[in-house]
Amino acid sequence: MTIAIEPVTTRKGAAEFIKFGFKLHKDDPCWVPPFIEERLSYLDTKKNPLWQHARYQLYVARRDGEMVGTIGAVINDNHNKVHNELAGGWGFFEAIDDQEVACALIQAAEDWCRRQGMTCIRGPLNFSTNDEVGLLIDGFDTPPMIMMTHNPRYYPRLVEGCGYVKAMDLYAWIWDIEKGLAEAPEKLYRVASKAMEKQGLRVRKIDWGRFDHEVELIKAAYNSAWQKNWGFVPMTDPEIDYLVRTLKPLADPNLILIAETADGKPAGVSITLPDLHQALKASGGGRMYPFGILRFLWHRRHIDQVRLIIMGMMEEYRGRGADAIFYLESAKQALRSGYKRLEGSWILESNVMMNQIIERLGGVRYKTYRIYEKAL
Repeated sequence: MTIAIEPVTTRKGAAEFIKFGFKLHKDDPCWVPPFIEERLSYLDTKKNPLWQHARYQLYVARRDGEMVGTIGAVINDNHNKVHNELAGGWGFFEAIDDQEVACALIQAAEDWCRRQGMTCIRGPLNFSTNDEVGLLIDGFDTPPMIMMTHNPRYYPRLVEGCGYVKAMDLYAWIWDIEKGLAEAPEKLYRVASKAMEKQGLRVRKIDWGRFDHEVELIKAAYNSAWQKNWGFVPMTDPEIDYLVRTLKPLADPNLILIAETADGKPAGVSITLPDLHQALKASGGGRMYPFGILRFLWHRRHIDQVRLIIMGMMEEYRGRGADAIFYLESAKQALRSGYKRLEGSWILESNVMMNQIIERLGGVRYKTYRIYEKAL
């Protein structure tokens, strides 16, 4: 029963690669099936601007002709320039509960990166820290929210069995919005508000009528606010534009907040998205057309939770209360729109201040994701 590792070289092969998850996870009530067309678009080097500065290779594992696993290897040149290292990565890892299969797949990704001069490798990254990252190591009993991952309980054992160690843990916090707002320390909100007022800062909702202008403010705030974070890679203008085009039709403008100075300069940004995974899971994913997208839009009406996906201040404005204001204002807007739960994710375990703020506001850490690494 020999394991054969095969590179994926065609669009048909990429579709088969994506479909493997449907078979592997069909009995997992928490797995969220993707839209196949959306995944193919993400992997399309002519459509996704990530591939202007990154490259990848997909592999599948077969045993006696039957597919038993998948993986993708990636090298992001922008990451290596920013962090001054030679790092590769792997993602889209799926496998049956078999150590030999897992190691054969991961070995293929390692070899591909090693041949291009990389000296270390991290994963899972699908395919960058600006996308879906991390292996779930606790909190398996609920589905992931939008742009978060889910995997079987045995995956950490398989990955560690291939010689990987922890690089960084990422936390996801959950908040019952109505209860959390009722119990949030009034003093914290008052102190934060006064601190912002003293510094001439304010938080406002995005002006949908000036969308292009607002996107430029968000670009400046986003790349500046996260530039010193572990693993962060600044998004290029085309990458941000691609993400905006994808998410704009599905976003709630009341949940996108901008912090700015008195003269309108960006100081920070907070973006909360409806949990589209609820609708995607209920619709069954798979093919978007002709009926998949219609089922998705039908179930979208019943989304009752949101994910606070981006929240940060430019370095010169940190520690002045905006983080707490962002969190509370996002929750207030979400409650007005009928949402019941808010997830704040993902947050680096090393971001002690942010984790403490969320905990003081009543958040509960309910999922932990891990990025692993290995020297090549």
